[in-house]
Amino acid sequence: MANLDDVLAVILGGGQGKRLYPLTAERAKPAVPIAGKYRLIDIPISNCINSGIYKIAVLTQFLSVSLHRHISRTYAFDNFHPGGVQVWAAEQTMDNTDWYQGTADAVRKQLQEIRSSHAKHVLILAGDHLYRMDYSKMADFHIENNADITVAVQPVSKNEAFRFGILKRDEDGRITRFAEKPKDPALLEDLVSRDDPESPYLGSMGIYMFRMDTLAEVLNPCYSDHKLDDFGGDIIPSMIQKGRPVYGFNFEGYWRDIGTIRTFYETNLELTESYPEFDFYEPENPIFTHPRFLPGSRVYGCALRQVLLAEGSEIYADKIEHSVIGLRSIIGNGTCIKDSIVMGCDYYGTLNNGAPLGIGQNCNIQRAIIDKNASIGDNVVIKPFPDNYDGDNPLYKVREGIVVIPKNMTIPAGTIIQP
Repeated sequence: MANLDDVLAVILGGGQGKRLYPLTAERAKPAVPIAGKYRLIDIPISNCINSGIYKIAVLTQFLSVSLHRHISRTYAFDNFHPGGVQVWAAEQTMDNTDWYQGTADAVRKQLQEIRSSHAKHVLILAGDHLYRMDYSKMADFHIENNADITVAVQPVSKNEAFRFGILKRDEDGRITRFAEKPKDPALLEDLVSRDDPESPYLGSMGIYMFRMDTLAEVLNPCYSDHKLDDFGGDIIPSMIQKGRPVYGFNFEGYWRDIGTIRTFYETNLELTESYPEFDFYEPENPIFTHPRFLPGSRVYGCALRQVLLAEGSEIYADKIEHSVIGLRSIIGNGTCIKDSIVMGCDYYGTLNNGAPLGIGQNCNIQRAIIDKNASIGDNVVIKPFPDNYDGDNPLYKVREGIVVIPKNMTIPAGTIIQP
């Protein structure tokens, strides 16, 4: 069994998050709200705590203020506990004047801090995935196989293969081939690993466990004739080519990469189902977040169907269907909302321009994402756009047919947003 006190978890905060724009216009990807009251960063940190891994570091770089604030308010371990969650921000030094150039480069630039933890193994995690995983089982597998690196892998469908690092293993679980986001049909045919016509491939989940000395070695510029900046694109293929022991750890549970507006939208709405594939609450493995002292939500005559409703809200609307309604949401009389995500507010009251926070009266909102602290005036109409449509407007953005109202935006009364 692995001694989990010897494991340091390093969570990558991500770059600009362009594919999640405009949700990332004012925050880092891991700080994006999900399921009405959580943030994406809560997933990997909660998985670490539930797995018994308490040495945790979060690497940040881009628009990280709200992420720092959330972590500091949420994950304060007591003085008698050996662990804690540290935030390591990107910084320029006398030796390094560049910002992070990739996943591996981010870890390279913090290698001194990582080594000072005196951990024997380093678990590398992404900050924008939704899943529940016991990392202690992966650590046991890693140590039992005496691996230099262990990669968490899961089945991948034919139409998703181009999005993942696709690999092949031998009978002992050792990875023999790895291709990052392959598109060549001949290569894909050669990478088929599973007797399943729907999901014939094995893909990397972007979860890696390294030996500390191996990590330090491969991040050394002298390890290769060119700089290795990315784990999936550079380091793993290089290690396999050199014959190093790289193993694949099976994971067949629920897992989603929240990388685009479309996946963010669909994943949130899946949570409104009667028996969702992923449930944020499991008694033995809960997902933690910032504790708030808000009253229960009040609903005045509104018909709710398949709705995930967070606390502190006041709902006067006529009907809300298949939607997520976030913290402190105020929704006026006569309003109808369908197939939408309303993130709610950070506070009650008005914006700096005096506009009231929340959604006004007699609005009709369909297939939209309304970011935090938005003010939607009375009689506003938002209708769906074609699935393949992208567009920008001073008041809103459209991504893959989904209308996104940015954070702190005011939509004047009577505005009609439609194709």
